[in-house]
Amino acid sequence: MQSIRRLHLLKSISVMLVFTVFAALAAACSAGDDSDDPNNRRTLRIGLMSGSKEDESYLRQQYSDMFELAKKNIDIEFQYVSDWSSMRFASEEEMKEQQRVDNYEKLKEMMTGANPVDVLILDQGTVARLIQDNLLAPLDSNIKKDKIDLEAFVPAVMDTLREIGNNQIYGLTPTFSSSVLFYNKKLFSEAGVNPPTDGMTWDQIFDLAVQMSKGTGKDRVFGLSLSDWGGDLNFYSVNNIVAPLKLRMYDDKGETMSVDTPQWERAWKRPVELYRQKVIPNQEDLMPDPQETNEGVRYDPYSNRPFFTNRVAMTIGGAYMINELKTFNENVDKLKKYQPIDWDIVTYPTLPEMPDVGGSMYLGSIMVVNSKAQNPDDAWEFIKFSTSKETAKFKARSTYEMSSLTEFIKPIDGLSYNIEAFYKLKPNKFEYNEAEDKLNRERPNLMYISTIGDQLFQKALRGDLTVKEALQEWQANGNKLLQEIKTNPTGELDLTPYMSDEMSRQKEMVPRAAGG
Repeated sequence: MQSIRRLHLLKSISVMLVFTVFAALAAACSAGDDSDDPNNRRTLRIGLMSGSKEDESYLRQQYSDMFELAKKNIDIEFQYVSDWSSMRFASEEEMKEQQRVDNYEKLKEMMTGANPVDVLILDQGTVARLIQDNLLAPLDSNIKKDKIDLEAFVPAVMDTLREIGNNQIYGLTPTFSSSVLFYNKKLFSEAGVNPPTDGMTWDQIFDLAVQMSKGTGKDRVFGLSLSDWGGDLNFYSVNNIVAPLKLRMYDDKGETMSVDTPQWERAWKRPVELYRQKVIPNQEDLMPDPQETNEGVRYDPYSNRPFFTNRVAMTIGGAYMINELKTFNENVDKLKKYQPIDWDIVTYPTLPEMPDVGGSMYLGSIMVVNSKAQNPDDAWEFIKFSTSKETAKFKARSTYEMSSLTEFIKPIDGLSYNIEAFYKLKPNKFEYNEAEDKLNRERPNLMYISTIGDQLFQKALRGDLTVKEALQEWQANGNKLLQEIKTNPTGELDLTPYMSDEMSRQKEMVPRAAGG
């Protein structure tokens, strides 16, 4: 009982401290405005693509609590294109009906109806489409008027925002995410191999991976994993490698495949070779010993994460891994058969054709103003506040994303690592292709071109086909499927002729709903 009281006391103290800090920030940010005027109370409506009215605590903590403390006469109301709570107890038919809804059209209704949202928090693809449809207000004049220091933002973030807006700025974002290459310093030292460095190409990383692979069976150390989870190689992870080249699967009309090319063959060939040489592990390579799993051992969250088990020398990961590695090392003495990980990071590998371009930079929380906002001034104040230095100071410890303000991108307390790797290189150039986007909306079944590509990639991994043969078959089968999709863009498709035997048994007929 005493311990429970102590826990409640600690929680109460923590809450009081948090609100004390927020209150101080609020006082600093509200000086000189009308935030305490009770006769001027207003509601700021914020729109998101998805969320739940029943569980807004995370969103409010993430986006609005600090703002409402600073602006005491402004109430925040969240609106969602897709409300999870309304679908929680939906029937199967209602679920199917929801899948048929065009969420972008619902978003436009939310922005243009009788009571439109003021601010939207969206990803870069959706923002680009709204700009094309003239539904967003540019922020350049507000930025100039309030003397916002854009130089304080990570250059790559601002470059991406300008690319989305065709050299205008329609939104700002408090955070971004990107990928880097993690490597095990101890494994490299023991092998007598120089570790990776910033700016290395994929070919150089592949060569390092070969040097670092050694041993057999459960003692084998693998050179590289393209994913921290499971380590397996797949169609999509390989496509990420060549993403800067903008390789196309089919033409602009969606009628002819374009994968039987030297570029696609090069993209697949080396990773497939490394997989077959067990430089890149597969799922079976990483399965724990059955005897160990039957010893009554408690749940092990790291058994399928080869970087944490010292079984892979390099892996691709994001900022979330840093906090996980910190937690792992702090508790490793409590974990059976594990050792601390001595690690660091370098920039995402590049391609020879584009040596200064790293992996994708994802902007998932771009804040924009509806061109039909009823409270445009409050909307701008919300964006300015959310992306300010004062707010970033308290948000910078996020374990999943990085602050968009360079000043607040710092290593987690007590750690030392190459944090500039997250933003040192240019990200893939963002290009919104309106015609391609329109084609994919009109023919959602085009997604199955990737599905059969993945199936054939798996055949190449197993050695059933060479890479060249797999691409030729993808080209031929894809051309046939494209014609079917042209006549049946949204309905059910019989994919049996294009699937592997295993997949055909699982799913003989694949339904696909329209919209998205």
